[in-house]
Parts: sequence; structure tokens; C-alpha cells
Amino acid sequence: MSDTVTRSTLTVSSELAAFIESEALPGTGLEAEAFWSGLAEIFARFAPENRRLLAVRDDLQARIDAWHLQRRGQPYDVGAATAFLRGIGYLVDEPEPFAIGTTNVDAEVATLAGPQLVVPSLNARFVLNAANARWGSLYDALYGADALGDAPPTGRYDAARGARVVARAKAFLDEAVPLAVGGWADLTDPDGVVLRDPGQFAGRGERSRLFRHNGLHIEVVFDRDHPIGATDPAGISDVVLEAALSTIVDLEDSVAAVDAADKTAAYRNWLGLMKGDLSDTFDKGGRSMTRDLAPDRTFTAPGGSPLTLPGRSLLFVRNVGHLMTTPAVRLADGSDAPEGILDAIVTSLIAIHDLNGSGRFRNSRTGSVYIVKPKMHGPGECAFTDALFNAAEDLLGLGRHTIKVGVMDEERRTSANLAACIHAVKDRIVFINTGFLDRTGDEIHTAMQAGPVVRKGEMKSAAWISSYEARNVAIGLQCGLDGKAQIGKGMWAAPDRMADMLEQKAAHPKTGANTAWVPSPTAAVLHALHYHQTDVFGVRVEISGRPASGLDALLTPPLATGTNWSEAEIAEELDNNAQGLLGYVVRWIDQGVGCSKVPDIHDVGLMEDRATLRISSQHMANWLLHGVCTAEQIDAALLRMAAKVDAQNAADPLYRPMAPDPAGSLAFQAARALVFEGADQPNGYTEPLLHAFRLRAKKQGRS
Repeated sequence: MSDTVTRSTLTVSSELAAFIESEALPGTGLEAEAFWSGLAEIFARFAPENRRLLAVRDDLQARIDAWHLQRRGQPYDVGAATAFLRGIGYLVDEPEPFAIGTTNVDAEVATLAGPQLVVPSLNARFVLNAANARWGSLYDALYGADALGDAPPTGRYDAARGARVVARAKAFLDEAVPLAVGGWADLTDPDGVVLRDPGQFAGRGERSRLFRHNGLHIEVVFDRDHPIGATDPAGISDVVLEAALSTIVDLEDSVAAVDAADKTAAYRNWLGLMKGDLSDTFDKGGRSMTRDLAPDRTFTAPGGSPLTLPGRSLLFVRNVGHLMTTPAVRLADGSDAPEGILDAIVTSLIAIHDLNGSGRFRNSRTGSVYIVKPKMHGPGECAFTDALFNAAEDLLGLGRHTIKVGVMDEERRTSANLAACIHAVKDRIVFINTGFLDRTGDEIHTAMQAGPVVRKGEMKSAAWISSYEARNVAIGLQCGLDGKAQIGKGMWAAPDRMADMLEQKAAHPKTGANTAWVPSPTAAVLHALHYHQTDVFGVRVEISGRPASGLDALLTPPLATGTNWSEAEIAEELDNNAQGLLGYVVRWIDQGVGCSKVPDIHDVGLMEDRATLRISSQHMANWLLHGVCTAEQIDAALLRMAAKVDAQNAADPLYRPMAPDPAGSLAFQAARALVFEGADQPNGYTEPLLHAFRLRAKKQGRS
């Protein structure tokens, strides 16, 4: 930091200090001097423990590596492994049966089931789109995606496709809110809407009827002056679904935030959400457009009283994990501050604008702050987060457990000790969520010395994955999350493949999970159909009381039974990994883009973030370590795929090609380092190397 100020015992970026003092603090009732001195005290108290917990991670991994090396060449013995892990404290005793005590939880989290979006905090337009995705047009989603089984048309309106959309939407209405007589396709008059179950009628809009099914609202819009309504027998112009009940505004995996300027920009967007004044002006099709937060939606309830429904998703904010530090704040000893501690205090401070009702809208109507905490390893780290949030509440004058926590069940030590992790935050937990991508990366790294792992495509069929997903729901229900917290499932990564999503993601509600991640507002609308097809809370009644499976499958790593892959198969695997690695890293390093739709090796657009990068880099590092491939083969794959990624990005005027000068490309060198230094990275995380190379790029004046 070249431009800094002193605040208490801290050295703070001038930009961050100015933001906090002139934008975040006013209206909270907190004085700047008290805030900075309190923040300094929290750093002094928690930074040493943060470092100790990271040292525990390193020590456990070193012991696991040594144990595997001693048994090199022997078949994997899960019984011996379990005993060993228990002996070194990796596995802890299960807590006595308990139920979480979380209170003041909004219905979107506790008692409703529906889609959840994750959006990078640095992109204001995306943030606004996600926050406004609480409601979405089913007609638009079906027409503009491949949800009907074929690609959407380009150019003028396709009346034949429009008719198919209307037929599909009315078939949905027949399933979710059937009429007493006939079907929705037979309806000719809005006043003829008489439901088989009158209790599903929720109200009237100016030109609409509102219904409710499985807790979610459905608005049928009647407008004969609309081009679609003019051709409809009943004048139906649209079917609007309540879709993204909640959205996670992400400061972590989907952003490239490496310095004070990045952190301040991310915090500023979160402040705009909490105050309700966030807006963004952008060019679309040659026209300037401004996007703001959507207002609440008003109806008239059946009895004639006003009915107001939230117009926006309930917003979480995802802080960073315990690993990284930030140069935005330096401690008294000159070291960079733990970034997760800074996030906890600043994002909670900003949320006071919502808690005190000074903004345009309300986010939490129950007076809670929702923070997702990722990448925690085991109950000790969860307990650390609980104590940190206690300290944040004390500094900010908030009641105990105002700050809620979502625990990402995405690291092996958390999965294996999930009940104990939940117990460590039992009075503030509002969310557990499986994360296949990071969980797989941690699985590979933990077993790095055990032997070569299977090909990446075989990971999802490994026994530990099904055990992991099932245990997450079973343990969550055993710990009393039903009716108090979310149990969630992971992301659908292919935003252009909505037909496949409709087929495959229907499985998530059937597990008893009351949310799952989707990559776009369109996907949220389509995934909402699944929560009408399946009554999640009814499923929970059916599965409640089922014991969680044991640890054997969960603790059996996906090791290959043989390594007799052909040269062609090895090259194919390396190319697949290298292409995904380079396609993501080049945008991260050169453009500061932390999440985007990246073409895969088959030119299919996938939403990529650091979790997918962790798998690819760790997989290649594992194969290199065990001699499945050579360093020369990896370098050859990286060079081949650099040319492919260059071609895939040829239309981007900001793109810097890698293949012509790989030695001079920071992005290429970062990708290479992630592989060749992958076995030595803490828990296989990509952040340390990404941050180092991105800072170098920014220093060179890149975007």
C-alpha cells in the first residue's frame, strides 16, 4: 500500500479508510475512533488464533502425507485410515444429540424451498440482476433457453415457439394450481379462474391473479393489450414465478479481489444493497440503460386487505475463508491482516443500514445478518468463526447471534465431522451446503501421497460423493435444521444447457434439500419448477429419522485401481484439465474476472470459479507426482491448450494471447505454477498463487 493512513494500531489503505468513514459508518450510530480501536483489538485477539488454526491444517496434512508414504504400495485400508485420523485429531467425537437454537430466521431460509443464486460482488449489474431474480417470467425463460429441447431462435419472434412456450406454461399451471373444471388451456375469461383447491388463491394484482403452491407464489398476468395476451383465449400475457428466494453476494470464489481497491469496490456494492440505492448504468444494444433494485410487489389479498411481497432475493454475503490475508489493512507488526476477519467486521457493519431500517428496502425482516463462511476445516475453525462473530456483535452493538452463519460443507474434515461443526455454531447456523467442486479438490489434495486418482470424469461416480451428499442432509435433519435453516446443494455449471438442468437438477429437492445453486436468473425460474414438482418438506417427513451413513465410504479416496491408461487417454485428460485451467486463469490474471462463462474443451460455456480450478490443478499435480504423466507432457498440454483458449477468446478486445509468448504471459505462468507447485499449496488452494500473479499484473498496469 503506497497511500495509507494510521488508524489505532493499524495501517489502513486510504481508499478503504475513506469508504468506511464517509460511506459505511454514517447512519450506523458508530463513531470512527471507536470502530477503528475496536477493529484493532479484534485483530490483536483473533489473528494469532487464525494463524494457529492454519498451522493445524498444515500439520495434519503433513501427518497424513507421511502415513500414506509409509504405506506406499499397500491397498487402501479404510479401517486403518479411520483409526489413524482419529488418533491425530482429524476426526473428533460426535456430540451428544442436539438441535440448533437459531432464532429470527427469515422464511426464505427456514420454511421455504427454492433456488439460490451466487453472484460476484464486484459486478454491480450482475448483483442487481441476481437480487431482482426473486421474480421471473416463465414465458421468457422457456422461450430464451433450450428448455423446450431445442436452441432458442435468433431474430424476430417465432410464433410457433411462442405457442409451445404457452402450452408448456399452462401444463405447469395444470400441475401446480389446477382449475376446478377443465384446464388452463381451456380458460377464456380471467373471472373464470376457479381453483380445485381454493386455498391456493393468494390475491389479485392490477391485471393478475396470484396463487401459492409449495410455499412459492405464481402470478398469472392477464393483458389483452399485450402482443401475447392478445392472441390468448383468456388474455394471459405471462406467467411469473417466484424464483430466487435467496442470493449469495460473493466476496470469495467468484471474485478477483487482491488489494484495497478491489475490496473497497466489493464492499461498496454490498453497501448499496443494504441501503437499497445500488444502481448501474450500462450500454445494451446501443442504448444506455440503468438498473436499480426492484420494489416490493403489491396485491390485494382474498379478504380485501393489502398484500405486499418481497420484490428481491433475501441476500447473504459470502466472506472469504481463514486462509488469505489482505494488504488493505496491516497489523501493528507490519503483517497483512487476515482477510476473513476484516470481511466479518466490515460486511456486518454495512448490514446495520438494513437492520436499522434506514435503507429504501428491508433485506432481513427478522433483523438478521446472513454471512456464508466458506472453506472451514473442522469444528475448531467453526468455533473460531462463532467467537469472531460474537466479537463483531459486541463491537457493532448488535444482539448476540444477530449475525447468522452459513457453513459450506466443502472440505473433507468438515464433512467427516459435520455434526460437531454444526454444534460449534449451533445458535447462529442458518445454512449447510454441499460443494462438490471444492470438496473434490480437497479430497485429491488430502490423498495426494496415497496414489494416483481416477480420471476427473469418474469422480462423480466415486462412493465418497454419494455418501457425502446423503450425509449432509441426514445430519442436517438430525441436528434440527428443518424449519430453522437451509440445507443446500451445489451449482449447475452450464447456463446454456437448461434442458439438461431441468432433467438432472430435479434430483436436488428430492433429497430433502430446500435450496440449490443456479447460475443465472433464467436458471432460477426454471429450477423453481422443481420445487413445485417436489414438496421438499414432505420429503423430509418421509426421510426424517434415517441414520446417516458411516464414515467408510466418505473416507475412501477416489484412487485408481490401476494406471494402465493409454497415451491417448492421458493426453486427453491433460488437455481437458489444461484447457479449463488456462481458460479461467487468463481472465483472472489479465482482466481481474473471478467468475464468468468459460468455454470448455468442447466449446460448451461453463460457469467457472476457483473451485473448478482447484480440481484441475490438483488432478494434474497428482498425476505428475505419481508418474502417470511427465512434466514434459504437462507442458505440451498447456501449450496446446493455450492456443485453443486464445482462439476461443479471439473476439475479446481486452484479451492477451498466451501461446505466442508463454514465458511472457503472466496468466500462462500462473496456470503452470498451479500445477507444478500444486502439491505444496495449502490444502490445494489456488488463491495464494492467483493473488501473487494478479498483483504482478496490476503492478504492470493491466486491468
